Amino acid sequence: MDDPFRRTALGAALFYKDPLTALDWLERAFGFERVMVITDKEGHLVHSEMRYRDSYLMVGSEWADYTASPASVGGKNTQAVHVHMPDGLDEHCERARAAGAVIVREPEDQFYGDRVYSARDPEGHVWSFGQSVRKVSREAAELASGLNIEGWTG
Repeated sequence: MDDPFRRTALGAALFYKDPLTALDWLERAFGFERVMVITDKEGHLVHSEMRYRDSYLMVGSEWADYTASPASVGGKNTQAVHVHMPDGLDEHCERARAAGAVIVREPEDQFYGDRVYSARDPEGHVWSFGQSVRKVSREAAELASGLNIEGWTG
């Protein structure tokens, strides 16, 4: 059956105490695009989806006993979302910072050829953003990092 929402095989869902405010912030800070918002008669968010390039993100509320924002659990994260960008990483970091993101890891080139930064959103979710800046062989990455790497096809 066709997927009318054109979802990729893997997406993410994050839970917020104030999901409608989160939607606005994620647009302003990270440039995500709101593509679906479903609310109930009282205006509470029931479901939403955002897009970035070919990926999607669901943003929801703390609607069940097994869903929580980091703001509700002492700032703890059990996962992080990584977004791979084609370009503009440093400018993206400054946009996020200007919107109030706490940059927990400044943009920095990595041994595997990407430039990466990490940011914490207003409710405590940690996001990382990366951009490939150079091609690196497995051997060069192992030499630079001191690690043994399996499965590297680059």
